[in-house]
Amino acid sequence: MIKKITTVAGLSILLLATACKTTISKMNTEKKETGSEKKIVVYQVFTRLFGNKNTTNKPWGTIEENGVGKFNDFTDKALKEIKDLGVTFIWYTGVPHHALVQDYTSIGISNDDPEVVKGRAGSPYAVKDYYNVNPDLAVHPANRLQEFESLIARTHKAGMKVIIDIVPNHIARKYEGKSNPKDIHDFGADDDVSVEYSRDNNFYYIPNTSFEIPDGDLPLNGEKNPLIDGKFDEFPAKWTGNGSRKAKPDKNDWYETVKVNYGIRPDGSKDFSELPEGFETKSYKQHFDFWATKSVPNSWIKFRDIALYWTAKGVDGFRYDMAEMVPYEFWSYLNSSIKMKNPNAFLLAEVYNPQEYRNYIHLGKMDYLYDKVETYDKLKDVIQGKSYPDGLSDIQKNMTDIEHHMLKFLDNHDEQRLASPEFAGTPEKGKPLMVVSTTISTAPIMIYFGQEVGEAGNENAGFGTHSRTSIFDYIGVPNHQQWMNEGKFDGGQLSKEDKDLRDFYKRLLNFSVNSSALMGNFQEIQTANRNITSGYDIAIYAYTRWSDTEKLIIVTNFYSLASSNFDLRIPADIIRKWKLKDGVYTITDQLYHEKKTQLRVENGEGKAQISIGPSESFIFQL
Repeated sequence: MIKKITTVAGLSILLLATACKTTISKMNTEKKETGSEKKIVVYQVFTRLFGNKNTTNKPWGTIEENGVGKFNDFTDKALKEIKDLGVTFIWYTGVPHHALVQDYTSIGISNDDPEVVKGRAGSPYAVKDYYNVNPDLAVHPANRLQEFESLIARTHKAGMKVIIDIVPNHIARKYEGKSNPKDIHDFGADDDVSVEYSRDNNFYYIPNTSFEIPDGDLPLNGEKNPLIDGKFDEFPAKWTGNGSRKAKPDKNDWYETVKVNYGIRPDGSKDFSELPEGFETKSYKQHFDFWATKSVPNSWIKFRDIALYWTAKGVDGFRYDMAEMVPYEFWSYLNSSIKMKNPNAFLLAEVYNPQEYRNYIHLGKMDYLYDKVETYDKLKDVIQGKSYPDGLSDIQKNMTDIEHHMLKFLDNHDEQRLASPEFAGTPEKGKPLMVVSTTISTAPIMIYFGQEVGEAGNENAGFGTHSRTSIFDYIGVPNHQQWMNEGKFDGGQLSKEDKDLRDFYKRLLNFSVNSSALMGNFQEIQTANRNITSGYDIAIYAYTRWSDTEKLIIVTNFYSLASSNFDLRIPADIIRKWKLKDGVYTITDQLYHEKKTQLRVENGEGKAQISIGPSESFIFQL
């Protein structure tokens, strides 16, 4: 039977009257090879934008018109404020030197053709030189590497670890390794360009055919540039980054990049040794030993050398772009090599296919994957009134064995801003999503700079579009700039509402990194309350988390307009696990410590009277 129920975010939805299947799942808390017993909080910053004080925000604006942030903008004060937010890792996005339009020929860098650069500032995922960093980010571009090394040292001194990107699937069409260490050859330097495929070629080729610029919008919005002439010199043409085999890719292809060859033949078969059966249970050391006796494609070796170069400079981990476009055997080879140098390295992969999660975790030796198509997409549907939250329980149940590896987020450089009209609509509506993302599992939580002060990504930057902060253009980030306050990093220009929002994030994240329960067990209590508890509305979601020393009841209201009042039921099996005797217990909210209520245990079952407002969440501690 289906019955109509009240609305979430103003939209009518339907609820199956049949109760959800009970989800009782103990989290996978066994120590990983890289593991930590405390919650990990990742703060992603788009490095080019973080320190930019310029508020001009002209569409397609130049670096002189719209400004650009620098490594040096991450001052000791800035890093202290980020650390005090509860952050344990900073992911500096867009650090490796990528193709861009700015002229740096004075320091020996060739100009990039705007016809194969997205935007004016360029995509951070079209890397031009893996052994150096983006010259835009340096006060003195000739000393850019030293300036980044200083930032690594400052970040470590502030008590946080450093993550940067590696983009293994593709590189810029015009790759030039001007900073290669001795004996390192450029990508493609030793390729046989007369054939489409050879195992040790770094690229796939379209023999005897020249590359052609795709049809589409005018580069630089029609601005004159000596390199804009309708052609780009590439012979023979290479496959494009997203796998297009056309000499003239489509404008929607990743035309600014070329696909890297990992020993996958054009017919899809593998031209390298495969991991033996049972290797999903082996340690990274056993994976390393396996590859030590094998011949591997040249591209594998090149990316291993790149990762170890940055590891030696103090980088603590990597975020791998589009990891599922590269075979997991390569990840086994690369990640085991990194772990042999730094067993605590943080290895995060962008993977979107749930059917492949376990392969990339167990065979590819990834620490963490994006939890995008499960928890993120579900929460987005809930806040937009397209779904109800009960399904979160099934997501947790189905990922019980890998839940610790599924990094949670609501905002990043690829997605619409949480506060944008296209997502939650307001920062306030995003708060319950943040509480659930942070507390529902033992996995790391990630926030994107500006999220904590309500940044909505409204700017028309040029190549980029509004609702997500542009990664292709020089632009300012208004709410973040108000917190930055001309480099004081004290929130001096924030509104009271945005100050309160940042305080909420600070309270939540600092609680999470110090909570043993959030690294312990999970059990949903939706089934015990849905369709049974009077006043328990469709927008409510509740669950328990606990360890030997801490017991939590977490209640969230996704409604933005309505309050709810009800007696929350705590099932007898949880009461037994918590070893509670009949009686009355005070439980206190850990976000603001202002809300208290009583948990009454009678005949081995619990009830707690809850009064919860719009977009409100409680983390009640016993």
